[in-house]
Amino acid sequence: MFSITPLSGGERKWVRHSGTQRDDAADRPSIVATTPETDEHSATLHDVVTTEVKPQKSGFATFLLVVCAFLFVAAAMVRLLGIDGNRYMIASTSLIPYITVVGLLIGLLALLRKRWVVGLTMTLVAVVLVGTVAQRAFPDSRPNGVGQPVRVMTSNLLVGIADAEAVVREVRNRDVDVLALQELTPDMVRDLERAGLNQVLPNRVFLAEPGGSGSGIASKFPLTQRNLTPPGTLQQAGALVDLPGRDIEVVSVHPLPPVVTEGPEAWQRELAGLPTPDSTGAIRILAGDFNATLDHVGLTRLLNKGYVDAADQVGKGLIHTWPSKSGIWPPPVTIDHVLVDTRCPVDTVDVFDVLGSDHRAVVTQFVVPR
Repeated sequence: MFSITPLSGGERKWVRHSGTQRDDAADRPSIVATTPETDEHSATLHDVVTTEVKPQKSGFATFLLVVCAFLFVAAAMVRLLGIDGNRYMIASTSLIPYITVVGLLIGLLALLRKRWVVGLTMTLVAVVLVGTVAQRAFPDSRPNGVGQPVRVMTSNLLVGIADAEAVVREVRNRDVDVLALQELTPDMVRDLERAGLNQVLPNRVFLAEPGGSGSGIASKFPLTQRNLTPPGTLQQAGALVDLPGRDIEVVSVHPLPPVVTEGPEAWQRELAGLPTPDSTGAIRILAGDFNATLDHVGLTRLLNKGYVDAADQVGKGLIHTWPSKSGIWPPPVTIDHVLVDTRCPVDTVDVFDVLGSDHRAVVTQFVVPR
């Protein structure tokens, strides 16, 4: 480019300038003066930009997990410590298999969300419950025993409206030796007679009553009525069965349900009044609607005194018996049992529906030692 340069004497001269000086200045990095204040401000901005932004934990989710953990641990302690409590606590104990699964899943979820205290607490408690519940799905070793095979069936007749012909058909097809009945009404007795019960089980001790309080025992073998339980709200028939070898005593069990508005005291008293095994006399069998699961302390006390649950012995202790039609509500539970003396090896257990009843029937075969 060109510029005019003044000379002495007033003359002017055109001078050509090279563009490299300006271009070199543009290429050189600019120098910016700094102060301690600007340096500190820049460092602060750098920390803001480079610091990792961590997501905040949801307080509501943590609150829900804590509430679930509290309820779960409370229900587990009621079961593990053997506390009956009120009817609501007893009802929750009936659901321990379900509570165990739900508690384990929520505990694992809490661990995934890094709620370590809640997750570890629920998971450890759930593992303890799994140890008590899961073993019911696996058969125990069968003790050696030689003697008289006996097949016992128990069935709740739903205030006498179950199908009598269906009951007799199952008795005949399954070759039942002793039949324990609950909620036996006078009308049901007549229906059973018309269906032919007398032909397959001619001996009987029936305490039939209207409604749901009746009870009875029918057998292939001779029966002698025995009062094996103290007086209760519902009838619980008892009888001595005269077998070809060693005799047995059978009780048709039916304590009052614990969830009635009057409270669980009658249920607790009637469970406690059931006879314990007699080591010197006849072998005792308790069969019926206990209104209790294997998690209730009243039933576990009986087992600790010398009985075994037949279904639990063969790995069928988690098969539900009420209600017969399984659904979401009420949750199916196992409240119908056959308890046999520990001296009697259990061979088989079957659980099946009975037309017209809300309970499933249970039939078991065991050996009465000589």
